Amino acid sequence: MTSIITGDIIGSRQQESEHWIEDLKKILVPFGETPSQWEVYRGDEFQIEVKNPEEALLTVILIKAHLRAIKSDARMSIGFGDKIHDAEKISESNGSAFIHSGELFETLKKQKVTLAMRTGNDEIDEKLNLMIQLALTFMDSWLVQSAEFVAVAIENPTLSQEELGQKLGINQAAVSRRQKRAQFDLVMNLDRYFRKQIKQLTSL
Repeated sequence: MTSIITGDIIGSRQQESEHWIEDLKKILVPFGETPSQWEVYRGDEFQIEVKNPEEALLTVILIKAHLRAIKSDARMSIGFGDKIHDAEKISESNGSAFIHSGELFETLKKQKVTLAMRTGNDEIDEKLNLMIQLALTFMDSWLVQSAEFVAVAIENPTLSQEELGQKLGINQAAVSRRQKRAQFDLVMNLDRYFRKQIKQLTSL
């Protein structure tokens, strides 16, 4: 099983295109080679393969945090399933993971949500999407400082608050405040639960 993230930048037409396209590419670089593992196409759309499906939710949260830190955001769908055709460009590959991701992505605007997922297991999908929607009530409102904290904390999971503070140029008390404001502990609990559910699904 693999996972495919399909996304687009919200309100991209209102942004100075060059600026955020370069920013988006910088954010996606750590996720592997382009265009085989990730690709930006049609100007403001992107697709990423996360080969370990358990990492998919944390990956979209990290992308969201990086974008919110530059006052932007994205709509994203995660599809789980197989990959039956491996093309040179990810946008030309296919399989059930791509179908789940692509079909779900088309419904996000209508659903008025910025993030959803589809495994093909209705029970798991309903449960996890409800939790994601609840988390979006605060993730969609992260301000720059909260978003910066989330990105650095996800990318440096072993660092203490003091060490995170050194990276962010703030003291430990300020780190603690940002962590609370971003509801970071809740985000990590959601990620743990998500991983457990996906692990069970892959072992079926």
